[in-house]
Amino acid sequence: MTQRERPIEIINPPNMLKVKVGGRIAPADPAAIARAEAALEEMKGEFADWLAEEVDKLEAALAKVHQEGLTGNAGDELFTVAHDLRGLGATYDFPLVTRMAASLSRLVETSEKRELVPVQLVEAHVGAIRAALRQNIRTDEHAVGRTLAEELETRVVALVGAAG
Repeated sequence: MTQRERPIEIINPPNMLKVKVGGRIAPADPAAIARAEAALEEMKGEFADWLAEEVDKLEAALAKVHQEGLTGNAGDELFTVAHDLRGLGATYDFPLVTRMAASLSRLVETSEKRELVPVQLVEAHVGAIRAALRQNIRTDEHAVGRTLAEELETRVVALVGAAG
């Protein structure tokens, strides 16, 4: 038999994940989900305050960048705070902040990228995030918020390339 004539055998390995997690996964308890959603609803009033604390951390990291430069520890710290904020924005009901923080994270995620980045573009991201919070611009359905996010993203892509 030649290479072409050999029969193809497909091997499907057993799904060991079920065994590792204890067999069947029980369906979610609707009452528990309802309680969690109610608790989350009660806390919504505090979301903006919690997000403001995170933006304060971002501004402190930017101040450190102004003192020490974007490369090194200050740049690492800025990336960490921006990355955290990227995850928290939507959680705290500000998906626009998540979008802008994602753009900032992409901008400063590696030391190689930080060597190319003008601090003014970092400042623009931080200022936009603060403005979104201060003006209660939560989503990109807001025309100014959407335009600002798009412009920041365009500049990041032009400088360091698309996410990938």
